[in-house]
Amino acid sequence: MKRKSKRSKKIYGFKLIEVIVIVITTSILCTVATGMIFYKHYERTPILSQNKKNNEYINEFLDVYDSITKEYYEEVNQNELIDSAINGMFSYLGDDYSEHLSQKDTNDLLEKLAGEYQGIGVEIYQDKIIYDVFENSPAEKAGIKKGDQVIKIDKEDLKDKDNEYVADKIKKSEGKIDIVLLREGKEINVVVEKDKLYIPSVTDKIIESNNKKIGYMQISTFSNTTYKQFKSTLEKLEKENINSLIIDVRSNSGGYLVSAKDIASLFLEKGKVIYSLEEKGKTTKYKDKTKTKRSYDVAVLINEYSASASEILTAALKDSYNATLVGKKSYGKGKVQQTLDLDDGSMAKYTTAKWLTPKGTCIDKVGISPDYEVDLEINGEEIVDTQLNKAVEVLANK
Repeated sequence: MKRKSKRSKKIYGFKLIEVIVIVITTSILCTVATGMIFYKHYERTPILSQNKKNNEYINEFLDVYDSITKEYYEEVNQNELIDSAINGMFSYLGDDYSEHLSQKDTNDLLEKLAGEYQGIGVEIYQDKIIYDVFENSPAEKAGIKKGDQVIKIDKEDLKDKDNEYVADKIKKSEGKIDIVLLREGKEINVVVEKDKLYIPSVTDKIIESNNKKIGYMQISTFSNTTYKQFKSTLEKLEKENINSLIIDVRSNSGGYLVSAKDIASLFLEKGKVIYSLEEKGKTTKYKDKTKTKRSYDVAVLINEYSASASEILTAALKDSYNATLVGKKSYGKGKVQQTLDLDDGSMAKYTTAKWLTPKGTCIDKVGISPDYEVDLEINGEEIVDTQLNKAVEVLANK
């Protein structure tokens, strides 16, 4: 990107197809886990069965369950009966973030949060079109390109199959996968083998404005590998001598709390508060314990879909690092969940605490207000990223 004078203005925008993909992706994330933040993940423990023995309420439940399964006049599906009981408990709580996830939803969520998977490294868009090919992935090495259309896998014609079927077939395939692609009207045959891949959650670039180099990093989710990706990418940008940094968490619905905490620790001075947890009336402050810190200016991009872990990072950088916030008020999700694996492969997800900003504020159902509130602009078939433009302007003139 060329250098711009102080008065020049660079417009950053998205093509219509990119907007559609962003909207679809955001919708899926918000449907599956709007404002998710996981503090701990538990498997079943013997403690639970010990508590059953001397708990009158559990015994009462077991009596009813036993009577229904043995004496109800019609056949009862015991698995569905237990699921209904679990859902009933969550319904009693009246908490939007406590719920029972099915086995499929559990697997999808844990795979996403794991930050890695066995695959070939592609994103498939409408009508089985390859929208993106991950760098250094098996797909890239096999010669698969953005814009290719998948028409056959292992000799199976996919004409009447949807994207979900294709993705599932690749996921379940073992060994080498024979794929036929349609590229510019010609059929291309490739053979690709799955490998362990990081799910990309950090993208970056350098923006030059007013004779300054501004680093830009977008975080799409806070997975188990996001901190590692963020740290290595940040160090790469710093080797390019950036003067300041933009962290984009727009439409990022959250993930693991520890990931947001570790990223904040890269910037804050040792001893600075990152967040606090309020559990049953007890408040515990969590501070930066590392010697690592930064001193350059940081701007954080947020919007109405930035939630939970995104808000924790945003608040930590705002209150304890004096970062500038640009965009729209965030979602306002100030609760923390723990998860419990159940025997049938499903998961119980329940709220265990409220989290507070370094200044002790609860943002639940309130959100975090930006220093500069900016709407995106629609210009014909393109959305102009006026939020990013404003962040560049602010940092370029400091």
